[in-house]
Amino acid sequence: MKRPAVWIATAFGAGYAPIAPGTAGSAVGVAVYLLTMHWSLVEQAALMGAVTGVGIWASGIAAEHFGRKDPSYVVIDEVAGQLVTLFATGAGLWGAVAGFLLFRVADIIKPWPARRLEGLPGGLGIVADDIMAAVYANIALQILMRLLPGYL
Repeated sequence: MKRPAVWIATAFGAGYAPIAPGTAGSAVGVAVYLLTMHWSLVEQAALMGAVTGVGIWASGIAAEHFGRKDPSYVVIDEVAGQLVTLFATGAGLWGAVAGFLLFRVADIIKPWPARRLEGLPGGLGIVADDIMAAVYANIALQILMRLLPGYL
């Protein structure tokens, strides 16, 4: 089970990007969103939950495999974060780009309580801080889309 978990945790290899693996993982999340943006909200929520749940499991195993608490190779948390950021926004391509940028900023800044959530054990700590950052990014994107209707 270790090999599939590591493959999932690295977002099918995106986490091995030599520069900015978190950004590469976020790009995978945007691609997944763009492929599924026409799904119903229930289907999108199910996907978001599945990626988050499987991501927690896979991240914990991958952290043990790489011998680090939150290895940079593990980017499934960014994929899940992008799905949360873009959930229920109805964002098109430019909205997805805005969501990508908003999530990257929130993931780097880690507003309260995201940074505290990193302290949770195993894969839960790896994923939970990104989900919290994504909630902030989703709110910011929703506001931005209302301020710029027709552009995003």
